[in-house]
Amino acid sequence: MDDQELRNLLDQVHNEIEHIDNLDEDGRQRLLHLENDINDLLKRSGNGPQLQAHPSTVRSLEDSIEYFEVSHPTLTSQLSKLLSILSNAGI
Repeated sequence: MDDQELRNLLDQVHNEIEHIDNLDEDGRQRLLHLENDINDLLKRSGNGPQLQAHPSTVRSLEDSIEYFEVSHPTLTSQLSKLLSILSNAGI
């Protein structure tokens, strides 16, 4: 996946997060942390040939996938793709 495709996926995840409502406090906190992680990845996606994510970002993605799996399948699908990309990059 090239940098533009990654950026598009990150933008899609970002947009999906912005449109989620009716969450409990735990869900809101997860989205806030996830939003920060996505913004950080977006800032760094153009800074070199290979995206580097902090291990806590990967853990956050895994936890969010599990948490939102039933209630927000579109977000879960996008997060799974992102996690796969990071895994394939050796992160």
